[in-house]
Amino acid sequence: MRAIAIILGLVFVAIAVVYWLMPADSLPAFFPGAEAGLARPRVKHGIASAVVGVLLLAWAWYAGRAPRGA
Repeated sequence: MRAIAIILGLVFVAIAVVYWLMPADSLPAFFPGAEAGLARPRVKHGIASAVVGVLLLAWAWYAGRAPRGA
């Protein structure tokens, strides 16, 4: 489960970078927020994706810690 959370966290962080660097008309069609003729990046979509990615990575880190008292 920890490995899945790490992989998904990295995927969501990568998606956030794509949202921040590409204008909305250059996004892949399967991305939410892809809109023809819109030349600005989707910042809010990127922020949401980054937050999900960081939360998944934090959960994976927390799940991988050694139990206390062991």
